[in-house]
Amino acid sequence: MSLPAASRLLRSALRTQLVPVANLTSKPAKHNITAGEQAIALTVMFVTILGPSGWILSHLEDYKKKQ
Repeated sequence: MSLPAASRLLRSALRTQLVPVANLTSKPAKHNITAGEQAIALTVMFVTILGPSGWILSHLEDYKKKQ
């Protein structure tokens, strides 16, 4: 492949592609969530995700032992 052909191929690959824009509209929230409810929801999410990971990491030595 000659240099000009490779250059054209690279240039066409790097050319920006046109992406259609989504039509988004924003509305006020249907239900207002209090700060307490947000705190409870975040706490539940963190415990759900980090709880099992923390358990596994804290018992990693137990899992390494073969009985």
